Amino acid sequence: MKSEREYPRFTVTAKGTRWVEQGHPWIYAAEIVEEADCENGALADAVSEKGKYLGTGFVSRDSKIRLRLVSRNANDRFDAAFWKRRLQYAWDYRKTVLRPEDLSCCRLIFGEADGFPGLTVDRFSDLLVTQTLSVGIERRKREIFPLLLEVLAEDGQQIRGIYERNDVPIRALEGLEQGKGWFCGGGSTQTEICENGITYAVDVENGQKTGFFLDQKYNRLAVARLAQGRRVLDCFTHTGSFALNAARGGAAHVTAVDVSAAAIELAKENARRNGLEDRMDFVTADVFDLLPELKAKGGAPYDFIILDPPAFTKSRKTADRAERGYKEINLRALQLLPRGGYFATASCSHFMPSERFVSMLKSAALDAGVELRQIEARQQAPDHPILWNVPETDYLKFYLFQVV
Repeated sequence: MKSEREYPRFTVTAKGTRWVEQGHPWIYAAEIVEEADCENGALADAVSEKGKYLGTGFVSRDSKIRLRLVSRNANDRFDAAFWKRRLQYAWDYRKTVLRPEDLSCCRLIFGEADGFPGLTVDRFSDLLVTQTLSVGIERRKREIFPLLLEVLAEDGQQIRGIYERNDVPIRALEGLEQGKGWFCGGGSTQTEICENGITYAVDVENGQKTGFFLDQKYNRLAVARLAQGRRVLDCFTHTGSFALNAARGGAAHVTAVDVSAAAIELAKENARRNGLEDRMDFVTADVFDLLPELKAKGGAPYDFIILDPPAFTKSRKTADRAERGYKEINLRALQLLPRGGYFATASCSHFMPSERFVSMLKSAALDAGVELRQIEARQQAPDHPILWNVPETDYLKFYLFQVV
């Protein structure tokens, strides 16, 4: 490291140093042995106890994660050119890994995986929706957000506004207030997107998270390919995305189920919007109650069942209870399917790792008295990139099976 640096220094334990050298960008407060007096959200250098430069990151005084690294290059200058270059990398990556038609509805920035700790940016047609979960990004958003608009405009992408969805309790861990509203631009917070040839109304102000779940786009296509001529039950349908892809894929009939009456109304509207309502019906029900009720009625009304539940756990403390929930719905679904039927199942919780999810599925299949023939094991779409040295970026498990 250069002998003179303009940034305050945080000295890291040997354990923390090993953690950082293995590639993780977070340094916990417990691994700091000496820290400089600096503003919350400031940039600071992390050094080992021997004085070795480890990286530069955002300071968070209120979080257990004291430093979030943004660079490991001592020559980097964190000026507008640095941030614009990083934003350009993110946009160029998505232009490479996504189909051209998917660039109008995709995740542009996926936090640490794109070098912007705690920042999410989703694009829905001519709107960008941001969620800022780190104080360092919060302090620099007035520099970073206009640069993102600049990168897109230079590539002919017209954006009419940026809407902030910071109405999440986790911001309190960074000492940040909750709220939502326009960062720039304005007008209607409603827009329309097209994904896999299906159009959806998106409400960026009131929809879940940033307005629409983009991470399953190619998993929905995989379902559509198997749906031809089948009777499909889509559980936890939300706004109907899996159900609509199945119907568009040629399913004989699709039943979409969600416990939320408001979600079911949105799913119905999306079906009408796409001219698919004649092959679909919609049920407002708790899946945990509905599946055993269908089993009690007997028969095999469906030969393709999709389970895409919300995250049953958001912490390690509740992972055991979540596993029981996952097993119950997977077991009930497998008991409903006939031999030769198809099964799609997912978990979007980082705290339900792949190994544990697979073990649960094996147990559910054993208890249901069926064998599973794997068709595909999938993950989140590539606009939600996974860094192998940052396990928190790897969260979505998606499996397609045939029951044999």
